[in-house]
Amino acid sequence: MFTGIVEELGTVVSVERTDDAARIAVRGELVGETSLGDSVAVNGVCLTVAQRSGDEFIADVMDETLRRSSLGELQSGDQVNLERAATLSTRLGGHLVQGHVDGIGRVVDRVIAEAWEVVQVRLDNGLTRYVVEKGSIALDGVSLTVASVTDDVVSVSLIPETLRRTTLGRRAVGDVLNVEVDVLAKHVERLLAARLERA
Repeated sequence: MFTGIVEELGTVVSVERTDDAARIAVRGELVGETSLGDSVAVNGVCLTVAQRSGDEFIADVMDETLRRSSLGELQSGDQVNLERAATLSTRLGGHLVQGHVDGIGRVVDRVIAEAWEVVQVRLDNGLTRYVVEKGSIALDGVSLTVASVTDDVVSVSLIPETLRRTTLGRRAVGDVLNVEVDVLAKHVERLLAARLERA
């Protein structure tokens, strides 16, 4: 479990691909505080530390994750958002983020103001049904408040701190983002569907 508060920008060292999986090596200062088996969110995707050496760790990424997320597009040198798993004493500065990406979104517009930016993202697979205005959404692992929802497009406002400390400050129109919607909305939908079936 994570909070969506990015701890640092890491760097992809290498990506080794096979037919249905990949091994990704990532460098970051926080890696030195991890152990084998720990969970680290990489652009919002929960990965397990399989090997670690100094400030680098290697994680195995299965086909399901590659299909649902943007991790399959990573290349050596790319920057990624990193967050270690939350503990019971962690401040919940963002919202509850599982690191289980629901799908991807594409940046369709950026409106730059003097001290902030509004970014519009088109979500795939009907994910906007789980998104509400002033609710929470995780984009590339960053906990954000939804400014508005229109059809399949979600708008979020990014403050200078978010623009500086995360990859969202560098995403351009057309770029792909990992999307995780609020898990509570998915639970409610499933419970209501089961109730309607019984009725």
